[in-house]
Amino acid sequence: MENKNFKKKYFFFDIDGTLAVGNPGKYIPESAKTAIEKLESQGHFCAIATGRSQAMAFDYCNEIGFKNMVSDGGNGITIDNKLIKIDPLDRESVVKLIKECDKKGFSWAISYDNSKVRYCKSPKFVEDTQNDDYMETAVDESLDIDKIDIIYKAYIACTLENEHQLENLQNVPFARYQNTYVFVEPDDKSVGIKSVLDYYNAPYEDAVVFGDGKNDLKMFTDEWTSIAMGNAIDKLKEKATFVTKDAADDGIAYACKYFNWI
Repeated sequence: MENKNFKKKYFFFDIDGTLAVGNPGKYIPESAKTAIEKLESQGHFCAIATGRSQAMAFDYCNEIGFKNMVSDGGNGITIDNKLIKIDPLDRESVVKLIKECDKKGFSWAISYDNSKVRYCKSPKFVEDTQNDDYMETAVDESLDIDKIDIIYKAYIACTLENEHQLENLQNVPFARYQNTYVFVEPDDKSVGIKSVLDYYNAPYEDAVVFGDGKNDLKMFTDEWTSIAMGNAIDKLKEKATFVTKDAADDGIAYACKYFNWI
């Protein structure tokens, strides 16, 4: 029998520090897996919300049982394992940055397709990033940035101390996850969340987001319910609708039970 009181919610979960815990060796607590299974069995929508590219996150998404994803820092959405869209970065801003890098001797790489490979013009990028193994890097000496129409991400080899030398870095969204380089990538997951809700013609107030880190700040808005993990940064907790327990201490399950979603 149909539950007339049922109100469908759209749940979005950050990965590291929210769903996946432990270092070294990430794992998803059984309580979180069970909670998400219950949400889906009741008819709720569940998705990953990640800064990773769709290609980099797709296998992991399937491995942990998700068919839906906001990827590419909010610029990509996948529904029922089908890629709906990925919006590129602002090309002009990225090209200006790369040309400044060339002028000042900073090496770089870019992602211009939805794959697990990034491309650089010189082996110097591989050397400068100390053979970083985040993703495969292909050297293409014929790479011409003026002939690349779409850029999804860029990777600039520079230390924290040298960031100030690149004026155009301030004109693009970027984050540092490695000591040797920065990621130039979209950083507003709320954009992708709204795209999903628009896809289903669902009100924004029906979204629920879970996060823990700096890259989750922009998806914590007053338009929907925001759940900060107990291990979240203070700035995120300040913006949250509710602060749950640590991710490793059944935080996802605790919040879902608190709000009677499961």
